[in-house]
Amino acid sequence: MDGPMNTLSAGVLLFLIMDPLGNVPLFLGLLKNVAPRRRRWVLLRELLIALGVLFVFLLGGSSILRVLQLRQESVSIAGGLVLFLIGVRMIFPPREGLFGTTGSGEPFIVPMAIPAVAGPSTMAALLLLANQYPGRQLAWSLALFAAWLATALILLSATYLFRWLGEPVLTALERLMGMLLVALSVQMFLGGVVAYLRAAGIGG
Repeated sequence: MDGPMNTLSAGVLLFLIMDPLGNVPLFLGLLKNVAPRRRRWVLLRELLIALGVLFVFLLGGSSILRVLQLRQESVSIAGGLVLFLIGVRMIFPPREGLFGTTGSGEPFIVPMAIPAVAGPSTMAALLLLANQYPGRQLAWSLALFAAWLATALILLSATYLFRWLGEPVLTALERLMGMLLVALSVQMFLGGVVAYLRAAGIGG
């Protein structure tokens, strides 16, 4: 994430990382054993939990890095690697799904809120935004809320989208988003490496 970042580009980045289209089949599978009258409530609850967790990482990003004694460059490199792995799994999804096999019963926090919506790459991206541009918390908050809202609207319409678009179209869209994430992950990784080398006084 090297170079200028505005509210729109940050919102698009966060939306791509959250991968709502790719999560449609996962969420439908997790909710199939939940009573129909509770499904929308469970989904909304998980989305709100994810939003709360993400705002903690955005607003407390500097404090989190200080407590863990992590350098910004380390978060950028690690976030790039995790984002790359998720992007590759989106392009070549495993048979058991993006986040592996899931248990039966009503889901709570895992895996719907975390890591499906509030995943490690989203958290890393928010940490980087909070630390690279510390004076723009309002802009990043708007970007996060807009990305979350778009994700929530898609997931709340999961049943209709699955019927309307069908699994092949959703899979194609997810793989396209995966390719974009791979490109973004390389940029994030290289940005972290360059920043680390500069901080170490290597390469000018």
